[in-house]
Amino acid sequence: MKTIGILGSTGSIGTQSLDVARQHGYRVSFLTAGKNVDLLEDQIREFRPEKAALLDAEKAKELKLRVQDTPTQIFGGEEGICECAALNSADTVINAIVGLAGLRPTLAVLNAGKTLALANKESLVAGGELVLSAANVNHAAILPVDSEHSAIFQCLQGKPTNAALKKIILTASGGPFFGKTIEELSCVTVEQALNHPNWSMGAKITIDSASMFNKGLELIEAVRLFQVTPSQVDIVVHRESIVHSLVMYDDNSVIAQLGLPDMRIPIQYALTYPERFASPVGELDLTQYGKLTFFAPDESTFRCIGICRQAVEKGGLYPAAVNSANEEANAMFRAGLIRFLDIPALIEEAAFTIAPVDSFTLDDIFSVDSRMREAVRQLAKQ
Repeated sequence: MKTIGILGSTGSIGTQSLDVARQHGYRVSFLTAGKNVDLLEDQIREFRPEKAALLDAEKAKELKLRVQDTPTQIFGGEEGICECAALNSADTVINAIVGLAGLRPTLAVLNAGKTLALANKESLVAGGELVLSAANVNHAAILPVDSEHSAIFQCLQGKPTNAALKKIILTASGGPFFGKTIEELSCVTVEQALNHPNWSMGAKITIDSASMFNKGLELIEAVRLFQVTPSQVDIVVHRESIVHSLVMYDDNSVIAQLGLPDMRIPIQYALTYPERFASPVGELDLTQYGKLTFFAPDESTFRCIGICRQAVEKGGLYPAAVNSANEEANAMFRAGLIRFLDIPALIEEAAFTIAPVDSFTLDDIFSVDSRMREAVRQLAKQ
């Protein structure tokens, strides 16, 4: 019986992970969330985990009172979440936390030698070498949960030992604003940006998809996970979201992974790897689609892709800076404080002001995070 833990259990990936747990009868050793007391209480009563934690310490006190009739221990704050992350009874931990807040829990999982099913792309984007080093030192596996990186991982399973990986081709849905011009994007609303055509995701990630910053993050993540150069990662817009990504070998043969746009497939594969089992997702019927389309991304309009590519090429703390600047700009757009097109402008103006470094610590990452958030806020006032 597999035992799993879920960081971010009340979000989109977290709730779908619990769907997979129900499907296969997995034991859940811990659950964590930000501040959603009601849903976390329901999950605790259904899955009876050993421990649970809320990032909001005051909400954690409320949760503790609500579930005092259960055996689940309740913790609060970031320390409580990291304590759950390192829990010995979990075989595999799914990190579905959104944003840089997932980095310390990622390191806690890896330092405990656990298998990490990673949906929190910011861990690898900002943490980079620190995360990969922790996995290596502690002999801990990182299995991708993002649909694109799971697709690449699956395509690489049949890679012959003598074959060279020529390039990775990441697919992008193009979000709700595919084909729009800069002029048309100048006055889009938050509601329009949250109207994703194919995927059901949380608000932050959906806005990142609309700006295509999400694809820039995935480019950086692919460089980290698969040990390729930025020039080996191509991006194509695929509106149907059926081909989840592709790999090209040195003989120019291309292998793709296809499936319905449902995150439960990559979640389940990360939990069952290297085995495959029946999933709660329906079969793909290509005749229902008739054709699949592919387009080059408009990087002059959606500048976040190029900004991320530049950041990973420069290395050091630049990916962390770009990520944190985006987190602040994304939140400000959702709050109605800036316009949609201000997002890439603020990221670029803030992030590339930092000095280059050859190495960095965890404290350096969070120092840059604070500086970038403040820089974006100040620039937005100008």
